[in-house]
Amino acid sequence: MEIDQKRLYEAAAEGDVTTLQELLQKDGLILDRVLTLTCFNETPLHVATMRGHVEFVKLILTQNPHLAAELDFLKSSALHIASVKGYIEIVKELVIVNPEMCLARDRNGRNPLHLAAIKGRVEVIKELIRIRPSAVLATTNDGENILHLCVKNNQLEVLKMLMEMMSNHEFLNARDGDGYTILHLAVTDKQIEALIKVMA
Repeated sequence: MEIDQKRLYEAAAEGDVTTLQELLQKDGLILDRVLTLTCFNETPLHVATMRGHVEFVKLILTQNPHLAAELDFLKSSALHIASVKGYIEIVKELVIVNPEMCLARDRNGRNPLHLAAIKGRVEVIKELIRIRPSAVLATTNDGENILHLCVKNNQLEVLKMLMEMMSNHEFLNARDGDGYTILHLAVTDKQIEALIKVMA
């Protein structure tokens, strides 16, 4: 049994769909056992997502859609990982199975949309907002909203896109846990000229 578990994780890392199919034929519950009997910190879905193996992810989700809700030791879901990496096809597969994971928070209180904004993953951002628009309003453990994260990570194109999508004046002027608005952050980081262009 442990050998099969090891093969499962190796297959996930390689995107080896054939091996996954063989393992599932041998033990139809192998993906269920991953959740209860394994000592690994993440599921095969996390591993396959990290590597961008779309077909492997699709097969796992077909066999066990509940894995989309599983969190790793950082409280990250596969959707968090796909969002960071910018794997739009995997993002689409994951949100079909479990759209509520758009709102899931990692150990820093960041949802997948926050992570996509930090990395400037425009297509992922559009997809996540389309599926769960309310994810935009979430704040991190430090009280930062998505606009704060854009300024802090110099993602001004993403910031501009988000500001065009949102007309909520309160949200645009929201303060983070330290009391800073996006304008304060831009001044502190000497990005004021860039921010003025975005806001113009």
